[in-house]
Amino acid sequence: MHRLDATRDYAIGLFRVVIGFLFACHGVKTLFGLLGAHSPAPVGAWPGWWAGLIQLVAGALVLLGIGTRAAALIGSGSMAYAYFTVHVPLGLFPIENGGEASAMFCWAFLILAFTGPGRFALGGALSALRTGNSRQHRIADVRS
Repeated sequence: MHRLDATRDYAIGLFRVVIGFLFACHGVKTLFGLLGAHSPAPVGAWPGWWAGLIQLVAGALVLLGIGTRAAALIGSGSMAYAYFTVHVPLGLFPIENGGEASAMFCWAFLILAFTGPGRFALGGALSALRTGNSRQHRIADVRS
């Protein structure tokens, strides 16, 4: 099993990209009535439109790896809310109440909140860029 440890960050990065993409697709479906939806959610309607907005924004941030931990935590919480308010009244187990997607997204995002973005994240690149720029300014200030 230790041979797989070397690729852990890559696997987490790919997992993050796929989960973020799928979640963002749910948001697009809800907000814009695309990807098989019958119609878009009415703007501002609770909870559907707001859930779609969270799905689109959190999914895009997780996909890109920007603010991954915070976006994943919000996404996880929104799916827990969906599971307990929409699905549990229909039955306890996800297989009987249609809540498999909510449960899976909830746990997948919770894992990402703890593990972080892995590889291929733009957040790390943006931080490095900011750090590099601030170093250059400090060096220029010292030389002046």
